[in-house]
Amino acid sequence: MPKSSKRKLKVFQAQFGFFDTVLAAPSQAAALRAWGTHRNLFATGHAKLATDETAIAAALEDPGTLLRRAVGSNDPFSVEPTSLPKVPDLAAAMPEPESPPKAKPQPKPKPKPVRKPSPDRSQLNVAETALQELDDQHVREEADLRRQQEELDAKRAAAQQRYIEARKRATAEVTAAREAYRKAGGID
Repeated sequence: MPKSSKRKLKVFQAQFGFFDTVLAAPSQAAALRAWGTHRNLFATGHAKLATDETAIAAALEDPGTLLRRAVGSNDPFSVEPTSLPKVPDLAAAMPEPESPPKAKPQPKPKPKPVRKPSPDRSQLNVAETALQELDDQHVREEADLRRQQEELDAKRAAAQQRYIEARKRATAEVTAAREAYRKAGGID
């Protein structure tokens, strides 16, 4: 036996503004798409399965089409309802007030805070400039002392080299003189 190509339809109902709506759709998700909402109205109780037999019959005659009727009316559901919702006369339903309501005393407005003028920054600027100049002078002195130290290190190295060479010559002369002395018969 072949399966039916049509999916089983359910009839859902919800109220939007002044209209009750019904819709025959295969799922709640399809009904929500037809209503144009992303919110799950079924979870919040704003939409449900229809129970009114005339509403179910009307929706099943035109599946997938949103049918409406004015809230509170017993008119048939249709694509374009012609009746308007019945709005109760609120003025007639409200009892006459015995006396005009007392106006609540208005709280005194808070005074606007007085904006203080910006503080004078001139002394801070002078102090910051003096500190920067002191730091700059220190950097220059350190650089000058490093340069002088490098010159002294170079002089020390040159003096050490001259000493080593002179000592070698003097040691060679002492060695030669000692040897001549020994050859001449001298005893150390």
